[in-house]
Amino acid sequence: MFKVWIDAGHGGKDPGAVAYGLQEKDVALKVSLGIKERMEAAYENVQVLLSRSTDVFLELRERTSKANAAGADLLVSIHCNAGGGKGGFESFRYTSASQNSIKLQDVLHKAVMAKLGGTDRGQKAQNLHMVRESKMPAVLTENLFVDVAADADRLKQASVIDAIIEGHVQGIVAYLGLKSKAKEVKTMTQERDINVPSMWAETTWKEVTEKGFFDGTRPGALVTREELGAVVSRLLKYVDQIG
Repeated sequence: MFKVWIDAGHGGKDPGAVAYGLQEKDVALKVSLGIKERMEAAYENVQVLLSRSTDVFLELRERTSKANAAGADLLVSIHCNAGGGKGGFESFRYTSASQNSIKLQDVLHKAVMAKLGGTDRGQKAQNLHMVRESKMPAVLTENLFVDVAADADRLKQASVIDAIIEGHVQGIVAYLGLKSKAKEVKTMTQERDINVPSMWAETTWKEVTEKGFFDGTRPGALVTREELGAVVSRLLKYVDQIG
């Protein structure tokens, strides 16, 4: 069972970046919850653990300590950006990142950009706590700018949040090589009363019964070769009579 640690940045008394009616902490939590729900519902052999599932404040050291103690196989910290400019998406690994962290960043970054589109600010390395203190491959993503009007408008759209969620899911799935859960195929069957003729066959059934080809019982039952033989015999006699 793979353990994926998703860290929703900020929370509680720390709203993160704030602009245009958006708070970074809210976007980060919505995306994190979406990743957990989607991955566990659709993929085998994976458990998604969260730094927070509600609007609470956690120190940075609490977040990485919990992830390390859980023995997570990877960590992704979810954020939104601020600082103006042209906006867009970017990701971060530690300045002395492991090869696995570099691979995770590359796969995850490309998957998010494929779903989200827009300005690609690149894959970067920085001395950030969440990627430095994590004992597993770790990446921090900055998902658009809350203080860039065009990005803020996008972050208010459900379809854009869905794209961010799906991009993260697909990146993690590709990195871990997860398999989709087998879809249960349900065969739809319609029960019917074999003693009642179908509406489309009522007139015909009445006619062939009155002529003696059938005895009038069990109109919805399957016919055996023997019963079919009896019907043919009656039909031949009927033809002789009217001939």
